[in-house]
Amino acid sequence: MANASRLIKKYPNRRLYDTQTSAYITLSDVKQLVLDNESFNVVDAKSNEDLTRSILLQIILEEEAGGHPLFSSPMLAQMIRFYGHAMQGMMGTYLEKTMSAFVEIQNKLQDQSKAFYDAKGMPTPEMWTQFMSGQAPMIQSMMSNYIEQSKNLFVQMQDQMHQQARTMLKNFPFTTGLDGTKK
Repeated sequence: MANASRLIKKYPNRRLYDTQTSAYITLSDVKQLVLDNESFNVVDAKSNEDLTRSILLQIILEEEAGGHPLFSSPMLAQMIRFYGHAMQGMMGTYLEKTMSAFVEIQNKLQDQSKAFYDAKGMPTPEMWTQFMSGQAPMIQSMMSNYIEQSKNLFVQMQDQMHQQARTMLKNFPFTTGLDGTKK
């Protein structure tokens, strides 16, 4: 049986209350829940409005201000440009699938590195040398595959959008087609 999602209530005084532990918690505690892969929902204590995304964005904002940002200014600007754009819905799905693929690559690397530890949990110098010499080509290959899959996913999304546009607009009396050719 899967564990139910943990409920955290946010009160008007901006405090977060974990109903599982019956204690007030901080954003750092919520971040730890994320790191521990705990399932949780944050709701407004008064209105019951779901605030989970808002709290997660607050954590990201704090992390970004911490000195080692994950997102560059140009990347953030481009993300903002997608809001209200026809591709907004697809971009969210694309980013989610891209992140999943990246996590999968990370997990494979971690699994492979575990094989190079001795019985005491310490890698021998020979094992590290062997492990590291094989990593560069493997990482390059995995990243190439990841980028190719990412590109293919994006092209598929563009094709779907193009097909949807053709379907929606086929009954309109245009003098030129969607591809720019005269009819």
